[in-house]
Amino acid sequence: MTASPSSHSALDKLLETLTLERLEDNLFRGPKATEGWQRVYGGLVLGQAVVAAASTVDESRPIHSLHGYFLLAGDPEREIVYDVERIRDGGSFTTRRVRAIQHGRAIFSMSASFHKPEAGFEHQSKMPDVPPPEALPSSQELLRAGNGDLPESMRSYLSRDRPIDVRIVDASRYASREPRPATQSIWLKTNGPLNGNGYIHPAVLAYASDFTLLDTALVAHGKLLFDSDIQLASLDHAMWFHRPFRADDWLLYVQDSPSASGARAYCRGAIFNRQGQLVASAVQEGLMRPRETAFLPK
Repeated sequence: MTASPSSHSALDKLLETLTLERLEDNLFRGPKATEGWQRVYGGLVLGQAVVAAASTVDESRPIHSLHGYFLLAGDPEREIVYDVERIRDGGSFTTRRVRAIQHGRAIFSMSASFHKPEAGFEHQSKMPDVPPPEALPSSQELLRAGNGDLPESMRSYLSRDRPIDVRIVDASRYASREPRPATQSIWLKTNGPLNGNGYIHPAVLAYASDFTLLDTALVAHGKLLFDSDIQLASLDHAMWFHRPFRADDWLLYVQDSPSASGARAYCRGAIFNRQGQLVASAVQEGLMRPRETAFLPK
């Protein structure tokens, strides 16, 4: 599918936001968030932190894992400064720690590890059998087919110009409030080609991985991401990058939520390329409270 000019514009804006200014050897500054949220979207902080860490590592060593904690809600009106600490440069592995700072306080902390490619044993889980992305409706086609069945908040979200093309494998949950097993799958890729440094692909995937992961827990309760009677907030996010991939080619994001308790929901995702290779995994825990008792961590 050829991306529309507006889609390319949204992707260009994302890539601009993932282009950091180097202030010092280990100090970087990211542009302001442009998504229009009341607080900075967590996936954007993840993506920028990946770029900051990777900018201090030789390109011959790709990132293989990251573990991040969201500490404070980010201010979309302020730029974010990323302070990278060079923990270790070993024979095979490189380790970095990143702090994202606004208003003099850390809003996010991440550890990341990079690994020199080498051969070894291989096995993986099998990719589920789902329809290919070409057989699924785009966001605009989903809007047209909804005929008013979709909630207004969901219609508004789907109508936005976005840098990532998302194809929902089963969109029936958006027209029904019946609780069902906490699983969902989507195909995703950028709305245009990606060029430049190799780390832009994991940075973009980290950005996109936060879209729907915590939302998966809501499926079990017949709730939607933009419902006004719930409060959601990411608490942490971890990813493992198993095999090389391109974020501008279709990836299947298979998600489930095995548990929710104590106002926290635990969610996990497996990401496959079109050839059925497991290229990445993601895990997240998030705050999930009824609105009457909800508040963000301070």
